[in-house]
Amino acid sequence: MSPIPRRSLLKAAAVAGAAAQFGRALGSRDAAAAPRAESAGDDPVILDWLEDGGLGAAPGSTVGVPWPKGVHRDDQTFALSDADGRAVPVQSWPLAYWPDGSLKWTAHAVSSGTGKLTLTTGAPAAPQKKVTVDRRGATIDISTGVITARIGRSGATLVKSVTRGPTEIARNGRLVLLRQPESEDGDQTTVRTERFDGAIDEVTVEQAGPVRAVVRVDGKHRKGHRSWLPFSIRLYFYAGADSFRMVHTVTYDGQQEPGRASGDFIRGIGVRFTVPLRDESYDRHIRLGGEGTGMLREAVKGITGLRRDPGAAVQAAQFAGEKLPDPATWDQRVTTRLQYIPEWGDYTLSQLSADGFALRKRTKKGYGWIGAGGGRRASGFGYVGGVGGGLSFGLRDFWEKHPAQLDIRDAHTDAAEVTLWLWSPEAQPMDLRFYHDGMGQDTFPEQLEGLNITYEDYEPGFGTPYGIARTSELLFWANESTPSAEKLAQQVEAVRVLPQLAAPPKQLIGAKVFGPGLFSAPDRSTPAKAKIEDHLDFLFTYYKDQVEMRRWYGFWDYGDIMHTYDTVRHQWRYDVGGYAWDNSELSPDLWLWYAYLRSGRADIFRFAEAMTRHTGEVDVYHLGKWAGLGTRHGVQHWADSAKQQRIANTTYRRYYYFLTADERVGDLMHANVDSDETFLVLDPIRKIRTEPYTPDRHALSIGFGTDWSGLVSAWLTEWERRGPKWEKAKARVLSTMETIAAQPNGFVQGTGLYDLDTGKFAIAEEPVVGVSHLSAVFGLNELCAELIDLVDMPAFDEAYYDYCRYFNATKAEQAARYGSNFGSLILFQGHSRLDAYAAVQTGDDKLADRAWDKFYRSDGYQESAPWKTEKVTGPTALVAGSEAAWVSTNDTALYGLAAIENLALLGHRMP
Repeated sequence: MSPIPRRSLLKAAAVAGAAAQFGRALGSRDAAAAPRAESAGDDPVILDWLEDGGLGAAPGSTVGVPWPKGVHRDDQTFALSDADGRAVPVQSWPLAYWPDGSLKWTAHAVSSGTGKLTLTTGAPAAPQKKVTVDRRGATIDISTGVITARIGRSGATLVKSVTRGPTEIARNGRLVLLRQPESEDGDQTTVRTERFDGAIDEVTVEQAGPVRAVVRVDGKHRKGHRSWLPFSIRLYFYAGADSFRMVHTVTYDGQQEPGRASGDFIRGIGVRFTVPLRDESYDRHIRLGGEGTGMLREAVKGITGLRRDPGAAVQAAQFAGEKLPDPATWDQRVTTRLQYIPEWGDYTLSQLSADGFALRKRTKKGYGWIGAGGGRRASGFGYVGGVGGGLSFGLRDFWEKHPAQLDIRDAHTDAAEVTLWLWSPEAQPMDLRFYHDGMGQDTFPEQLEGLNITYEDYEPGFGTPYGIARTSELLFWANESTPSAEKLAQQVEAVRVLPQLAAPPKQLIGAKVFGPGLFSAPDRSTPAKAKIEDHLDFLFTYYKDQVEMRRWYGFWDYGDIMHTYDTVRHQWRYDVGGYAWDNSELSPDLWLWYAYLRSGRADIFRFAEAMTRHTGEVDVYHLGKWAGLGTRHGVQHWADSAKQQRIANTTYRRYYYFLTADERVGDLMHANVDSDETFLVLDPIRKIRTEPYTPDRHALSIGFGTDWSGLVSAWLTEWERRGPKWEKAKARVLSTMETIAAQPNGFVQGTGLYDLDTGKFAIAEEPVVGVSHLSAVFGLNELCAELIDLVDMPAFDEAYYDYCRYFNATKAEQAARYGSNFGSLILFQGHSRLDAYAAVQTGDDKLADRAWDKFYRSDGYQESAPWKTEKVTGPTALVAGSEAAWVSTNDTALYGLAAIENLALLGHRMP
């Protein structure tokens, strides 16, 4: 441990004292916060479903609920009841703790419920049919009380079998990967593929009931001596459910080099089950979801539409999926000719774009396909089975994450095969090669010139997909017979929109989580407030509509949005360097989550959910030398050479994790705990340094804004969760807060030399002004608001308040305080939320006035903006739709956050 020099502490104290005096001079210390929401306390919490319909056909749902500091001890138990007061079985566990050890967030899993549910303290009701986990044999056997799944511990079979009672519904659940070793345009390519099978390396039971069980399976895809494309699968089982959920993650670790045709091109990624069939072929049924709850409903051997009629009741029964009467009771002109009716064993539904799917079928392998219909957007749902049982299956975001495909094979035999393709083998191979040849940008000066024209930060070898990941969600039902049309529709709806239980905004606000006081319920009580609420609604609706109009869909793209609009082409700048995919630039993730927290709107939640799934997986490296870093905005999500903490920022994942207890997002946050080590590997400002610098374990240059905010969010989250490294994480939080506060200029110092072993910044001998417009716009304000609430460290508080006071101050005020001004800055509207926060914390009236002045009369979106869209049609645009040419994602994110936080903090002081 290296103690902070006493003279540095004295210097920091003097700085803090001067800052406090200036704060008093800047304005009277009478500013008060907006009237606060009533503390949530330990009152019952009314939980409700994001969308109508309750749990429906889904296996279960898990919700996170926050609690105010000190309300519940860590051993508190919880009970749940429905609107009629009946007990609802619930399984609860802690997600996070306040520093005093009390519960901050708890998770609650349910496997039943339709309407609102009331959460109270008390003993939980036990489910009538409990989830049980048996680990004694060669497999891990999980029973929901309705179905039993046997999970493999090794080999290529993840799910050995799924049974319902004595009937085996599915078996041999496995992962399939198709690799194409060459991809080239034109007619010279010889297309060949090789198949790899998922091979288990490790199996972990993470939860074992009584309401919810979770099993994690990790491994790689293997063929012969080669293992690649790591996978992490979680299987979720809920009490009394006839279904289970799979969360499927793959991480790309192949090689694809720009300019070369050979490489690891993925041709298909799939999950495959074998489905035993025991019924006669006329009692076997195929169901494939079309648009909405539309459905292809057929039998393997159809007896409808024949030249001879078996009888209306018989035909109706087959269409309904019911067991047919004995053929001896049919019209014998049909019965005696059954052997001449074809059996259709193979079906394929492929969705190769967001705008079209096609269905085809054939009798069996080696025989011709015939078209069976098609449409625009398929639900991603299917079923194969018979009156004696069958398997329903579905892939969430099927068309949104195209190209996807569903295959049913050999349904005419005693064992059908079902494959859910996350990447359709009928699509072009997955081409992740960097998109240009470098154009002569071999040196840093040349690369900076490129940055100055396309806004792309290029560097040879940096535009690699090695280490990016993608997560998909699948559902499976073990049916005792072919489901009715109504039940099938419920299953389709569960696949399309997975039911999610939610805590109300009142609880989220009252518990004072995610920065106390930074968000409040929408308020239209005055014309000024109503106008801002209208603007917030406009911006969200516009981006939601742009996703559809611009087709921001696809396996690697869905969930992200574009950065900047091209007003001449009437198109987002999808092909112009750093103006293309946004990759969390200036925190649109935060804007969306704060918009949800205050409103509880399902549409905002789903938008933010998709963004969280994308930005946490695709825009971040999970393997290789850059693991723990993310990639700056660009034409491809991995293209830009700026690999930085600000994109991998754990802040963007915290909301979804604590609201849903999602384990995969939990993995991503934990993986960032040691990401301070990445500064040894890559200097984020290597191209613009003017002084010699070599990364040193004991003197790493780390910025107090974009760098530290990413690091401290991971440490804070690990500490709150009491993760495996929580004590180290807590120490890092406190030591970095302490040593930032002790800098001669606090946060304004800009950067410091960080010691990986001690977790401290060295205290600079001389004050420096190192302020960037980017420092606070990647979650710093929101994190500091949390830290100041959690940690009693007045010197840190004052250091941050001082930064807030002076960013939007005049250059003369900056120079008077720090000896020099902050130079040319931008993003004043976005920083108005720092004015608002500091005004409330320090009671500064003048700062409160400045917050609204900078919000209304600086840069960003002004009241004079159009606040409407204009129609665009052909030949101006590719497709008809709307545009707001004045909108940019940077301004949207900053306006959204400033509006939400200013309203919450100073809504009562609006001009």
